[in-house]
Amino acid sequence: MTKRSPFKYFKTSPEIIRLAVMLYVRFPLSLRNVEDLLHERGIDVSHETIRFWWNRFGPMFASEIRRRRVQQLRAFSPWQWHVDEVFVKINGERHYLWRAVDHEGEVLESVVTKRRNKRAALKMLRKLMRRYGQPEVLVTDRFAS
Repeated sequence: MTKRSPFKYFKTSPEIIRLAVMLYVRFPLSLRNVEDLLHERGIDVSHETIRFWWNRFGPMFASEIRRRRVQQLRAFSPWQWHVDEVFVKINGERHYLWRAVDHEGEVLESVVTKRRNKRAALKMLRKLMRRYGQPEVLVTDRFAS
């Protein structure tokens, strides 16, 4: 089964949409400044259209960048995760926030559970390994779970 294009029903080409969103996100420009830059290049779009594209495609572009970054890190450096759990109160009840961070400080995953046991820890680790593969080194604070 082929994956549907997220740009399917848009009249504007994907390259222009990607350019507009990247200009807005990468540089300290307002939506109207991006509109002006595109207008100078002969592309006539409204600042509201750029805002819509940013809301619609921004998360998709961010996940692509993150995925590429992770692949580059895994290829050239020792892949290391730091895993820790923290006590948090949500609506007066104690919960546990499990976090995994890579060696560059990028948060890979956060999971909130009611229990602090082996099952909760394994659930988070399985989820991580499905998404990012297996780390070379796993650093913990030697928690029992």
